[in-house]
Amino acid sequence: MYSEKLILFLVFAFAFHPGPCQTLKIRFNDPHIHYMGRVARDAESAQLSWTATSVKINFRGSEVKAFLKDERGENYYNVIVDGKTVRVLHPDNTKQLYLLATHLGEGKHELELFKRTEWSMGKTWFYYFLLDGHASVLAAPFTKKRKLEIFGNSITCGYADEDSSGQDRGTSPYENGYISYAAILARHFDAEYYCTSKSGIGITISWFPLIMPEMYDRLVPDNPESKWNFSKYTPDLVLINLFQNDCWIVNLPDNEQFKARYGTKVPSATTFIEAYRNFVKSVRKKYPGAAILCMLGNMDAMRTGSPWPGYVEKAVEAMHDKRIYTHFVPYKNTPGHPNAKEQKAMADDLIRYIDGHIAW
Repeated sequence: MYSEKLILFLVFAFAFHPGPCQTLKIRFNDPHIHYMGRVARDAESAQLSWTATSVKINFRGSEVKAFLKDERGENYYNVIVDGKTVRVLHPDNTKQLYLLATHLGEGKHELELFKRTEWSMGKTWFYYFLLDGHASVLAAPFTKKRKLEIFGNSITCGYADEDSSGQDRGTSPYENGYISYAAILARHFDAEYYCTSKSGIGITISWFPLIMPEMYDRLVPDNPESKWNFSKYTPDLVLINLFQNDCWIVNLPDNEQFKARYGTKVPSATTFIEAYRNFVKSVRKKYPGAAILCMLGNMDAMRTGSPWPGYVEKAVEAMHDKRIYTHFVPYKNTPGHPNAKEQKAMADDLIRYIDGHIAW
């Protein structure tokens, strides 16, 4: 039998010398985590698909890791610590633990994992954060007061905006949704930002079978049965930046999607105006109190003599809704998609317009 003194000594020793410090695991469904964007979840993970979806956490500690799996190894993420991008993460298609940040100073830190690439690059499964053993998790980052949603195409996704070669490459290493006009706009106004966008998509026709009126209400973008619950996020301002792809494919009668959507005849202007108006009506029905900005820019749908801005104006005029606005960013008059500088110029143009015309 142990003596009473020995038992007391052992209790004291273990209480004040607990051994090696254990790491702190923060699972995907922990309330200390803040998600931005349409994020699907199951029993084991959160799935990030859409451009600009992100995961945020506040903590005290020197190091943080994340346990992830990418669908095809094609996605890229900005790792943002205290508002500064510290690295770009390229997760593999196997479950792995990734070091996000280390050797952090004392005090509170905010870490954000921001998806740069769009859903055509596949999804990423997020399972948990792992903090160092001396760390403590803090209250989740606040949802920002202003809320923004953008329905857009490749311009909004940041397609090829980091391709400095002039080849307009749209593969994932050259796409960065963090420096698209949309994300710049959100940061300027300190707004939550949901990006419901896809490269190549249009209102009446796309470079693939799916069009925006068929995609805008989805949670998992490539699953027509997966529906988004619009009550989970109510934007104060909605931007619609579409028609760039329609304006190209309408001139390609041999295109497979042209034949599937239009048959053998180019639709009339009335068809485009009505289709645009019907989509805006759908958005208005989901968000009755939001300001809606219908825009075009800054690619060749905005070239001199283009009818597409007029289609947008006529569609909006017929709705007689004082909270629906139109604005057109001037044609950049350079080949390909907007680069980082042109994205910034587009954001600056929109900021001036919004500041001057829209209260939100």
